[in-house]
Amino acid sequence: MADITNILVCGIGGQGVMTASEILAQCAIALGLDVKKTEVAGMAQRGGVVTSHVRFGPRVLSPAIPKGEADIILGFEPAESMRWTSHLRKGGVAMVNTHALAPPVVSLGLYDYPQDPVSEMRAAGVTVYDFDAGEIARELGELRLVNTVMLGAIGDHLPFEADLLKEMIVARFRARKPALVALNETAFERGRQAAAAAAAARE
Repeated sequence: MADITNILVCGIGGQGVMTASEILAQCAIALGLDVKKTEVAGMAQRGGVVTSHVRFGPRVLSPAIPKGEADIILGFEPAESMRWTSHLRKGGVAMVNTHALAPPVVSLGLYDYPQDPVSEMRAAGVTVYDFDAGEIARELGELRLVNTVMLGAIGDHLPFEADLLKEMIVARFRARKPALVALNETAFERGRQAAAAAAAARE
């Protein structure tokens, strides 16, 4: 099990959770690793919660990450990140976008949005690197860049070079929307810088 990397990606529908997990899986496949991936999308296209488990290593038997074994929580939304805290292993890292997007269950009055999810995670002993990926995307002029910013943020926390992840993202845009290649390269690097700054702030 020590050779298996477990990444739990969570957020709200439309943020790019599934795309992010797909790109991570493609990187592992490119390295010749065994990959298992599973997704749960609850009303995803209506802004519902979305979760994806990505596991890779020499041999992976199950796609689901057991509680307490996630190496990284890649949280596109702070409350969703907090909700999956129990899946993070001791010594694992939660990379959290602080831009809050409450799912429909909140507006329907079925769920109270936590006042400060990141503080609650830290109080529980979780190592959290948090920053506003939405603000970075806005600065770059495209809100859909949150996905690339968040992938850049975990680029230096993976068992392979960040440049492989960056190239996988670039390749997708080179094939589909070449005009957005440079912008996504910038977004990736901004994510790396934000994560590094968040890590430094903890020291």
